[in-house]
Amino acid sequence: MSNARDQVQRLLALVPYLRENDGARVDDVAAEFGVRPKQIIADLKVLWFCGLPGAQMGDLIEIDIDAAEGEGVIHLNNADYLARPLRLAADEALALLTALRTLREVTGGPDRDAVDRAIAKLESAAGEAAAAGEGAAAHVHVEPADPAIAETVNRALAGRQRLHLTYDVPSRDETTERDVDPMRLVVSEGRSYLEAWCRLAEDVRLFRLDRIAAVKLLDLPSEPPPEATPRDLSNGMFQPSECDLLATVQLAPPARWVAEYYPTESVEEGPDGSLVIRLRVADTAWLQRLVLRLGGTATVLEPADLGDQIATTAREALSAYDDTL
Repeated sequence: MSNARDQVQRLLALVPYLRENDGARVDDVAAEFGVRPKQIIADLKVLWFCGLPGAQMGDLIEIDIDAAEGEGVIHLNNADYLARPLRLAADEALALLTALRTLREVTGGPDRDAVDRAIAKLESAAGEAAAAGEGAAAHVHVEPADPAIAETVNRALAGRQRLHLTYDVPSRDETTERDVDPMRLVVSEGRSYLEAWCRLAEDVRLFRLDRIAAVKLLDLPSEPPPEATPRDLSNGMFQPSECDLLATVQLAPPARWVAEYYPTESVEEGPDGSLVIRLRVADTAWLQRLVLRLGGTATVLEPADLGDQIATTAREALSAYDDTL
């Protein structure tokens, strides 16, 4: 089955391929792109209506399939403009450079070498825009992962193979072993993640590459089940669920930023400039670390036992400092 995104990616590669391989057989093209011949025919029917913006019918790409030459031979015409050198505006070059520099942090081996070559060529062509891109890239910093781990993960994605991960879970202060079926690599909030079907949790999980202690490529196919769908990350990594704990937290004025940074169910303004927020919490250890980090400017009101636990932890930490004096 081919969806619209797959077809667009295939069409972008299909035109230059046919320009370089005029007279290619339908069956051979289908084999090259890993689809059935009827899918290539469907793609070609779309290309008939493609061309430069504002083009008239006579300016569109022309496709001719000569069925007399065996099982169908493809000829592509009226696409000479695709051979013209690509000229990028300064903002386009900047956006592409920033994306490539970000991509570099989640690739390894030959793929990273290819990205480096692309960056070098684009920097040379872009001139001053490339220098501006250096400053923009500093604001899109991605935590680096072990190059060997990144390379293995990329190999698994390219070859659709299963992985065995040794993964650190700081929230539980433990290291776990699990097999995963890789789905994709994503970059969000300055960190790179492997999204995969986790066979330990039997659910889709995101694994930070810099927390993967070791990875092994298994001689098994990556087979995520039909219900394994990529998460929508357009609203950030953390997406609260109705199943998560609902906590009430009081924020003193210096901690008001928390209400803007994290998704909340409700926000109430206090007379002294404080806020009382309600938010969903999937991991109480995360909330405990946040409150402790805020150094007394945040208090968990509900659930009360969680607030008591955090207060006890804070007192124990302070007493440890006292013992060293």
